[in-house]
Amino acid sequence: MTHSLHSLKSFFSKCALPAVLIALSFTVYAGKKDDTLVYASDNEVENISPYHNHMREGVIIAHLVWDTLVHRDPQTNEYKPQLATGWKWESPLALVLNLRRGVKFHNGDAFTADDVVFTFGVVGPGKESIQQQSFIWIDKTEKIDDYTVRLRLKKPFPAALEYLSGPMPIYPAKYFQKVSLAGYSKAPVGTGPYRITAITPAQGVTMEKNPEYFKESPLGQPRIGKLKFVVISDPESRVAQLMTGQVDWIWRVSADQAAALKTFPNFTVKGGETMRVGFIQISPNVPGDEGTPFKDLRVRQAVNHAINRAGMAENLVRGGSRPVWSACYDGQVACDTREVVRYDYNPEKAKKLLAEAGYPNGFDTGLWAYRERDYAEAIIGDLRKVGIRARLHFVKLPVMDADQRSGKAPMGIRTWGSLGINDASAFTAPFFGGKGNDLWRDAEVVATLNKADETIDPKQRSELYAKALGRISMEAMSAPLFTYSINYAYSTDLNFDAWPDELPRFYMSSWK
Repeated sequence: MTHSLHSLKSFFSKCALPAVLIALSFTVYAGKKDDTLVYASDNEVENISPYHNHMREGVIIAHLVWDTLVHRDPQTNEYKPQLATGWKWESPLALVLNLRRGVKFHNGDAFTADDVVFTFGVVGPGKESIQQQSFIWIDKTEKIDDYTVRLRLKKPFPAALEYLSGPMPIYPAKYFQKVSLAGYSKAPVGTGPYRITAITPAQGVTMEKNPEYFKESPLGQPRIGKLKFVVISDPESRVAQLMTGQVDWIWRVSADQAAALKTFPNFTVKGGETMRVGFIQISPNVPGDEGTPFKDLRVRQAVNHAINRAGMAENLVRGGSRPVWSACYDGQVACDTREVVRYDYNPEKAKKLLAEAGYPNGFDTGLWAYRERDYAEAIIGDLRKVGIRARLHFVKLPVMDADQRSGKAPMGIRTWGSLGINDASAFTAPFFGGKGNDLWRDAEVVATLNKADETIDPKQRSELYAKALGRISMEAMSAPLFTYSINYAYSTDLNFDAWPDELPRFYMSSWK
């Protein structure tokens, strides 16, 4: 006990005093006693509707509140029935799915084929959705009867079941049409193991166990009565609230904080590498002095040589992080890196390339980021060593998205976890597929990726991906950085398992 008190005082002495005082001023409301799991993250969900946000916090809530047609077992990677009880390929362009009977949405509406047709035909591909890459392979969704649908594909798509098991939850057609997107975002309804009871802007989301969740679900039955997601942007405040019992679970804990928390017997610290990859997105379309240098391949190559990926992975990110050179996570299906250029850390070579491009004294520019300020500052330090004097613009993700798409931001530090999809297309499509956040719209890359994603033969598909990824790296369209590792810290009262896809499956958690 004396050791714990000494460690607590030592830990708090390292934290910002205001953060600790704020944490101590609240009443404890989390924990096993109240059957309420309170989990905290640093970002607010921009829109609770899964098809209208791509924040990781939103992806987590989507998997708690909504069901998909197919489930991929995270342990075996086997596809199992969820809202669909079975499926059959009629042809390479037609997939028939049999739907589960007796499932109800949280408002009592019965789940039928109409909901699938509506979701895939209206909500998903609709002009307001920002998840277009999830649906571009579907040409039409047909209702055969109340519990059978046929998906007609635009072209063969070998990753169809993977997508159906991931970012494609089913919406209630009648309810959504009644309340519209604006109403649905305030009071969403799904069929999942938890239902949303309150949404408080800038603060969080409250959920409770769905008492009518269907017994045959491969997710199992939820065991914790209530979940509460809270937004705590300051990392020290998150740790302080965990230590004072107001929060049961936090993540994105720094390596130093994780090491300190391990000394306390009432907390469990767990971590490891994830599918998430960090990279610098480079734009060739920014006008003016700040953007012009990046039109030159040698400047983009210099950026790649300037970054000490290995040093950042080992000394800053830690926890199993590795350097990355490709535009996908190397564990994903079809992420073939055989033709990818591995830009070594070579500041002198970077300086030489800048001089050859006409910038012997370097140049001034901007670098946008929305998370991990310390990572951004380390990257800025590396860039300045070779003469690229980057100023940090630390903003919210929607602002960075808008600034990059509008041609205002020449460089932006992004991270992408592929929405948990174990296929390279989930990484390449959003950033190099010719739509969305693709700043290059390179005709050769887009054509190669399109061909790859309609190729059924795994070997031929990998070869096409190797070609596309090779061109992306040879043209230095981005600067891949490293894989992200995540440290989780949570109460020892909680049973919790971590997964590489960054999905904390709280429906599998329980109190000890």
